[in-house]
Amino acid sequence: MSQSTVPRPKLKIAILISGRGSNLQALIDRFGPAIAGSPIEIVLVLSNRPDAFGLTRAEKAGIPTLTIDHNGFADRATFDGAMDAAIRQAGAELVVLAGFLRLLTDGFIAGWHDRLVNIHPALLPSFKGLNTHARALEAGVRFHGCTVHFVRPDMDSGPIIAQAVVPVRPEDDENSLGLRVLAAEHRLFPQALRLIAEGKVRVENERAIVRDAAFAGGVLYNPLGA
Repeated sequence: MSQSTVPRPKLKIAILISGRGSNLQALIDRFGPAIAGSPIEIVLVLSNRPDAFGLTRAEKAGIPTLTIDHNGFADRATFDGAMDAAIRQAGAELVVLAGFLRLLTDGFIAGWHDRLVNIHPALLPSFKGLNTHARALEAGVRFHGCTVHFVRPDMDSGPIIAQAVVPVRPEDDENSLGLRVLAAEHRLFPQALRLIAEGKVRVENERAIVRDAAFAGGVLYNPLGA
């Protein structure tokens, strides 16, 4: 006699933003309230800026939003404490940084160890920090891309969950390269979060181990030979 499979509870996530929220929109399109069968429930979209357009995106989708303006706090630790309290009150189990333009304190990061995820517009560990597309062009690399990773106190570091690669073309400028990377982010971020929600990602010795997922094969060349 076959045993019935108990459905995995939805993973409750809080998404932190500071701006227009294009990655947020990609997550809403995959996991929003209107999506049947989603393994994820977005329980909160939190911004440190009241004018962030991402708040409007969330409100239109029927997702709870909250603004905690960092300007109203004396220091980063107090601000992070207010965010932490709001996130926990919302019932979130995973915190997702989707264009959140504030450095987090070590205490906040420790409180969400292996439950805090970021997307970075470069192939980490290369090009940490800002202006990644301009720096990639200046370095003359032939491939660029984006990385989803668990967050650690050192900036743009932590176990890598997934990466997407885009070729660098001779005619590229910072804008054209950035647009292709952003399109890759919009596809990669939901895929990585789905793997987490399905229980397929674990961290061992500061490496993210992904099971039951297909991996790319073969070799990519850029430029291509004759």
